[in-house]
Amino acid sequence: MLLSGQVLASADTNILVFGDSLSAAYGLEPDEGWVTLLEERLEDDNYPVTVANASVSGETTSGGVARLPAALQAHQPDLIILELGGNDGLRGLPVAQMRTNLQEMIELSLGNGAEVLLVGIQIPPNYGPRYTEPFYAQYQELAEAYDLALLPFLLEGIADNPDLMQNDGVHPVADAQSMIVDNIWPVLAPLLPAPQVSGES
Repeated sequence: MLLSGQVLASADTNILVFGDSLSAAYGLEPDEGWVTLLEERLEDDNYPVTVANASVSGETTSGGVARLPAALQAHQPDLIILELGGNDGLRGLPVAQMRTNLQEMIELSLGNGAEVLLVGIQIPPNYGPRYTEPFYAQYQELAEAYDLALLPFLLEGIADNPDLMQNDGVHPVADAQSMIVDNIWPVLAPLLPAPQVSGES
C-alpha cells in the first residue's frame, strides 16, 4: 500500500466525471457547476489530481455506453465518477436496460484500469413505486456487485427544497452546487491520493 501511495503521489491522478446535465452545469455558467467547484477544492487543498468533465446534458445510459470508449481513450482516467440514469428515469425507459447499460460502462471502466464512483439518482414519486423503487435500488445493487464506492443520491438535501432547484424542478441552482460537492466529498476523498505538502513537486 505504501508503494501504491508513492506511485499516486508521483503523478496526477486523473478523474473523469461522466454524467448528464446534473454534472454539466445545465442552466448555469460553466464555472458555477459542482464539477468546477470540486476541481477548485482539490486544487486549494493541494491534491495531485486533474479533473475532466465529459458530461452531456440530456445524456441517457445508452448514450453513455456509446460515448465512453472515446472518453476513456481521450482522458485515461484513474477514477470515473459515473452519474447517469436520470434521463432514463424521466423518460420512463426500462430499468433492466438501464441496468445493463450501467453494467457495461462499469465493466468497461474497470477493464481500463479505472476505479468507479457510482452516483445514484432518484426520480419523482409520481412515476409510481413499481418504477421508482427498482430504479433507485439498482445503484446500491450494482455498487455491491462490483464493490464500488457509491453516493446513493447526488441531490440529497437539495431536490426536496424548491429554493435550491431551478424552475424546471429537475436541476439545482448555482447556490446548491457547493452542497453537491459536500455530498460527494465523503465518498470521493478515500479514493484520492494524499494531498501534497508544501515543498513537494
